[in-house]
Amino acid sequence: MVSLKKLFISRAHLGHKVKQWNPKMSSYIYTERNGLHIIDLVRTLVCLKRVTNFLTKSTKKGKTLLFVGTRRTFVKLIETSARSCKSFFVTQRWLGGTLTNWNTIKTCLRKLKLLCSKQEKKNRLNFLTKKENLVLKKKKLSGKYFSGIKRMTKVPDVVIIIGQNKELNAVKECIKCRIATVTLLDTNCDPTLTKFLIPANDDSISSLSLILSVISDSINKGRS
Repeated sequence: MVSLKKLFISRAHLGHKVKQWNPKMSSYIYTERNGLHIIDLVRTLVCLKRVTNFLTKSTKKGKTLLFVGTRRTFVKLIETSARSCKSFFVTQRWLGGTLTNWNTIKTCLRKLKLLCSKQEKKNRLNFLTKKENLVLKKKKLSGKYFSGIKRMTKVPDVVIIIGQNKELNAVKECIKCRIATVTLLDTNCDPTLTKFLIPANDDSISSLSLILSVISDSINKGRS
């Protein structure tokens, strides 16, 4: 497990401005300083321990995991973390129905795979019909949004969300599909929208990097 010192050095304790807070996060806030809320890192450690235990047990049982975070600053970090623990990810854009309409999404991915295979086999777009060409272009355009889930064969068992306020559509789909979520929550987030939470600064690369490394390690521990 990570230490309080490492969390502090990574700036995980720095929340948002006092006027931007969500009152539901009050029990995870230690104090306020210079107009900022300070997150209680002891609570962060307790929550992190609970989350890592849950993820280790889940992967031991063969559960599938999906990382979701589309904030441009953190795309590479989230993708790297997901790949390091052989998990799926969505980092470009959350398309409505990704979970609630999974059968349609799965069909689109299958068609895209078939069209791409046909293109590779014939080696040139000119050999495709006009209709196939147009469909392929459309599918390729949407395909970039599914690059992290193209091998996913079913709805995930657990979704790890980074940036709750930006990913509210994904949050709502998880709730509707009754999928367990693990969410990194800053002081402007809503803890009632997730089953497992980690109160921490979600705007800092160093904070996110540290927490994602702990999460990835716990997932790999379960897989091994």
